[in-house]
Amino acid sequence: MSPVGETTLPHPENTTTPHPPPDAGSEFAPLLREVRGQGLLDRRRGWYARTIVINALALAAVVTGMALIGGSWWVLALAPVLAVLCARTAFIGHDAGHAQISGNRATNRRIGLIHGNLLLGMSSAWWNDKHNRHHANPNHRDKDPDVAADVLVFTSEQAAVRTGFRGRLTRHQAWLFFPLTLLEGLALKLYGFQYLRRQTGRERLVAGALLVAHVAGYVTLLLATMPLTHALVFAALHQALFGLHLGMAFAPNHKGMDMPDPDGEKWGHLRRQVLTSRNVKGSFLTDWFLGGLNYQIEHHLFPSMPRPHLRLARSMVRARCRDLGIPYTETGLVDSYRQALRHMHEVGEPLRADI
Repeated sequence: MSPVGETTLPHPENTTTPHPPPDAGSEFAPLLREVRGQGLLDRRRGWYARTIVINALALAAVVTGMALIGGSWWVLALAPVLAVLCARTAFIGHDAGHAQISGNRATNRRIGLIHGNLLLGMSSAWWNDKHNRHHANPNHRDKDPDVAADVLVFTSEQAAVRTGFRGRLTRHQAWLFFPLTLLEGLALKLYGFQYLRRQTGRERLVAGALLVAHVAGYVTLLLATMPLTHALVFAALHQALFGLHLGMAFAPNHKGMDMPDPDGEKWGHLRRQVLTSRNVKGSFLTDWFLGGLNYQIEHHLFPSMPRPHLRLARSMVRARCRDLGIPYTETGLVDSYRQALRHMHEVGEPLRADI
């Protein structure tokens, strides 16, 4: 039975990973033709231009506010606002990495460098490399970097070998997940500098210069607009809330969904993306807060589809899944977190039993 608040249509009996029929490779083609025929893969340059300009103006307004009230502790009220705007900036960089914004590769790269490296101090090249591998094999135990064993683990096999401090983390990882996301903003900056070692020539020079420019600009902005104590508290609050926001946007999408067996039968594109992804239902506010990633199934099926078209493709994808008997899972926002955390809690259960 599906958890309360979750819609799963339909689900074959006695199995969590339906076996694809012999013609699985053709399952996606009719859906692709329908989506393309509706123009949903066409670029939305005007929509993205407005989104980028509005985000830039909002960032400028916050910087102006910091300069005007930086001498007062009231400036801390702008830290959550800046965190939200930085998440908007990350969503723009994400879309550029998927070529949603422009059909020109160089244009998308420049947008990614500006919104990732310069404005966030986060390497767009590192993100694209990691994220594209995730999209190719979502939730695959060996191939998806997002479920590789790190601070958190996502399979019982990963948990079984955890000892010492890491073992203690795993035992309580469900409780620690959201507190750990408070460090994600800083971690993303660190990963960006580490990734420079894998880049060469002009690419490394440009990426590294923009990362350094971000750090220098961020520190200069804080120290030029407010006293040192204010600046330290502002930076800590801003970076923590930025990491939390990103964690809240990405956590509901795959955690607790099917994880393909590396030795098992291969799925076609449609099943591989649908069975491992979860949509989050909600209002326009949910779409805005999650940057369109709440339509995770549609995004994974059509990574280059512009963000405003994802919700329009939803009914077509649901209908195709219904016709094929493939579970299409969507749930409310709170319940999506509950399911993801429940999965992480269950993974750590054997280590708690050994105490």
